[in-house]
Amino acid sequence: MIESLTSVKTLSSSSPLSGTLTENSVSSSSIMQPSAAVNAAQPMSFSQVLGDMATETVGSLRASETKSFESIQGKANTREVVDAVMSAEQTLQTAIAIRDKVVTAYLEVARMQI
Repeated sequence: MIESLTSVKTLSSSSPLSGTLTENSVSSSSIMQPSAAVNAAQPMSFSQVLGDMATETVGSLRASETKSFESIQGKANTREVVDAVMSAEQTLQTAIAIRDKVVTAYLEVARMQI
C-alpha cells in the first residue's frame, strides 16, 4: 500500500498538462529559498499538492508502524501507539476519499460529449 502511495509522487513529473506548474518548472534561485517563501511567491500545482499529500500519508503510516514496533519491544506505551495508529487511519481515509473524488471527476469528464 505504501509503495502505491509513493508512486503518486512520480506522477507530477510525467506528462504535465500545458500551462500548469510542474516540479521541473521551479527556478534554481527559488530552490535555495525556504519553502514558506516559495509557497507565498508562487502557487502550487495540483500535482504538487497530490504529491505532498501522498508523502505525508506515507510518513504517517511509517510513523504508526514504527510506534507499533516500539510497543512490541516495550519502548512505547499504549497511548502513543493508539494515537499514531488513529492518526494514520485518518490520514489514509482522507487519501482514499480524495482518490475517489479524483476518479469520479475523471470519469465525469470522460463521459462528456465533445
